[in-house]
Amino acid sequence: MPAPIRLRELIRTIRTARTQAEEREMIQKECAAIRSSFREEDNTYRCRNVAKLLYMHMLGYPAHFGQGRQDTFDNLVVLIIGELRGEQREKAADLERHIRLYLQKSDMLRYKRRSDEQLECLKLIASQKFTDKRIGYLGAMLLLDERQDVHLLMTNCIKNDLNHSTQYVQGLALCTLGCMGSSEMCRDLAGEVEKLLKTSNSYLRKKAALCAVHVIRKVPELMEMFLPATKNLLNEKNHGVLHTSVVLLTEMCERSPDMLAHFRKLVPQLVRILKNLIMSGYSPEHDVSGISDPFLQVRILRLLRILGRNDDDSSEAMNDILAQVATNTETSKNVGNAILYETVLTIMDIKSESGLRVLAINILGRFLLNNDKNIRYVALTSLLKTVQTDHNAVQRHRSTIVDCLKDLDVSIKRRAMELSFALVNGNNIRGMMKELLYFLDSCEPEFKADCASGIFLAAEKYAPSKRWHIDTIMRVLTTAGSYVRDDAVPNLIQLITNSVEMHAYTVQRLYKAILGDYSQQPLVQVAAWCIGEYGDLLVSGQCEEEEPIQVTEDEVLDILESVLISNMSTSVTRGYALTAIMKLSTRFTCTVNRIKKVVSIYGSSIDVELQQRAVEYNALFKKYDHMRSALLERMPVMEKVTTNGPTEIVQTNGETEPAPLETKPPPSGPQPTSQANDLLDLLGGNDITPVIPTAPTSKPASAGGELLDLLGDINLTGAPAATPAPASVPQISQPPFLLDGLSSQPLFNDIATGIPSITAYSKNGLKIEFTFERSNTNPSVTVITIQASNSTELDMTDFVFQAAVPKTFQLQLLSPSSSIVPAFNTGTITQVIKVLNPQKQQLRMRIKLTYNHKGSAMQDLAEVNNFPPQSWQ
Repeated sequence: MPAPIRLRELIRTIRTARTQAEEREMIQKECAAIRSSFREEDNTYRCRNVAKLLYMHMLGYPAHFGQGRQDTFDNLVVLIIGELRGEQREKAADLERHIRLYLQKSDMLRYKRRSDEQLECLKLIASQKFTDKRIGYLGAMLLLDERQDVHLLMTNCIKNDLNHSTQYVQGLALCTLGCMGSSEMCRDLAGEVEKLLKTSNSYLRKKAALCAVHVIRKVPELMEMFLPATKNLLNEKNHGVLHTSVVLLTEMCERSPDMLAHFRKLVPQLVRILKNLIMSGYSPEHDVSGISDPFLQVRILRLLRILGRNDDDSSEAMNDILAQVATNTETSKNVGNAILYETVLTIMDIKSESGLRVLAINILGRFLLNNDKNIRYVALTSLLKTVQTDHNAVQRHRSTIVDCLKDLDVSIKRRAMELSFALVNGNNIRGMMKELLYFLDSCEPEFKADCASGIFLAAEKYAPSKRWHIDTIMRVLTTAGSYVRDDAVPNLIQLITNSVEMHAYTVQRLYKAILGDYSQQPLVQVAAWCIGEYGDLLVSGQCEEEEPIQVTEDEVLDILESVLISNMSTSVTRGYALTAIMKLSTRFTCTVNRIKKVVSIYGSSIDVELQQRAVEYNALFKKYDHMRSALLERMPVMEKVTTNGPTEIVQTNGETEPAPLETKPPPSGPQPTSQANDLLDLLGGNDITPVIPTAPTSKPASAGGELLDLLGDINLTGAPAATPAPASVPQISQPPFLLDGLSSQPLFNDIATGIPSITAYSKNGLKIEFTFERSNTNPSVTVITIQASNSTELDMTDFVFQAAVPKTFQLQLLSPSSSIVPAFNTGTITQVIKVLNPQKQQLRMRIKLTYNHKGSAMQDLAEVNNFPPQSWQ
């Protein structure tokens, strides 16, 4: 056969192909020639053929030829048939089955499935020529993985080459083992790697260190084998060995707490190495854009971050060097920015000084002014992670962050929006809302829903006045009404209802907002509800906040009727409009007959919901007209919290904050406590009752505004203990078990009762566990201690746990230990629940969890039905 073409010629030929079909034809032709060469057992050009196969593999073409060597397989078949008995040979139908059974028994089926290039790579590896070994090992790294059975054959070859007299052959073996070695290979060859890690040859030590990293990842229990070899690694002057040594130490510290504690004593040595790097002069071997070995600096900073986390002594030892790196690193090049970014991450992750943390945030603030979009993005992401712990320092860069809302890159724009909402507080609410409303007006549709939701939450929490709050929500509904969340309409209605002095102003603003424009359906729904509720104030022109408008009763009805017949109105909006028209029959005096006519028309509507409303309203006019005024009277004020004088106590996770509130007269007449029973059943059946608290509790601020919350304001007990109620509000009779034992100790058994604990909730990194004890003062009381842990990389803040139980139980929820669930399972929140179960029934509970995580408000509901029998029997 003629000599095959060289790899360089093949590349040149393939590049001349004008079409994909022409290139594929060239590849197939060359593959046929390579297959023929392999079949002829041509040792002279095997290296050249495998190299061309690797090039074809890199182009995306398959680099194997069928299911192994056909001639070898045929020989096996002949051998098997020869071993069969004479009568078995005659059974041709069973021949194939016998062959397969024999192959499986002798483990030869695996040999059959090996493709040609694997065998050729093994032959090259076993060759004595360095050029052959180099191509063979390269083919093994590219074409094989740890699932291939050829590893059994490769292990011996690699072991021999690890003990070879030539360092370059040893280096090839180390690279291959570190790239595709299986766990079995790593176990067999870890001893040889450990020997090479102790050698004085820098070329081999750096490769052995990287190979040791792969061994530790595959077989973590072999980590201690490399511990003695790591003692002198950081004393090496060679930068390559230093770099790979730091990578090895990082891997060991991340995988073993014991190793982490052991290597903390190396912090001074790492600090000294890093100081030498930043203080050394120009070194052409390691210089990148004027910075000495930035890759080694980044690796050392990452290792320092791991060693200094949650350790005061280590953090103190590295504070000075981190400050030097932060102040002496050049920022004009991307290399310097990479080092500064790693420095910032290290500062924020260890227990650093407050001044150093401010310096880190200022570096991120400078990143926001960089022209590179990637740098701006990582700066915004890092600031979003640190805003909870260093809020004031991040606030200094508020104007720069707000400017990022105008960026053309959607990723930067989204991060800037999330960070802007995290910066909103009571001092800057007006200015920040102005910028965010401008952003809402001009942003892409995919941002409007999240932006509107964030504005609602911020306005609810920090609104300086009720008028400002109402104006802000109306502005959002006018700008992005079609994108707001589902509870925006009931929340705004509740806000308007509770703002008695703003009724005339609100209904006038809403009336003018929907004149001739019904495109924003949530806005139209709120306007229809307010016009129906306060239409008499609109007609009378009693608005004092702004100049009143002159509107007649017929003009008001014209607007509502146009909403009913508009093509843009949804079925829900039409229902609001028809109900508003019906309410106006008790507010207006001159248009009652017109209202009757409109209502009767919709009694035959094809919309079933609208038809049902109209039929019921017609019945009110005809049969129950004497009850119409009472049924359609104005909605009462819907209070969300209990007030006591001019100060409202807002409770969240045991922390109370006095919030100035306008003094209101107590509502006239007693408030029936039975209203709680009208809420939705939580657990199904007819035996559900709201939780009975020790006193009327205030709803946590973080859960405010949820009008249609499934758990409700009444049938939930939120953390912490209740506030004293005003004298005008009737007290709920307190069950005796709630106060029993509060003054006597111990409250519950000191000795464990043997009740197994359960996991009540585990989702998104948050885990809630229940442990149980029996009360000494009352055997019917079960004391449940909840423990909340967080396995994510960021803290969960503003954590609130709430619960509800069926009628036959009574529940009291005490104050939690904290409102922050620390990240990485470094701490827990504990909270005590006391449950009275006089009838010894199986316990069921519905829980609600609310918290802030990664700049977003999270909320989830869950049922707990797996209580152990010992906890309620």
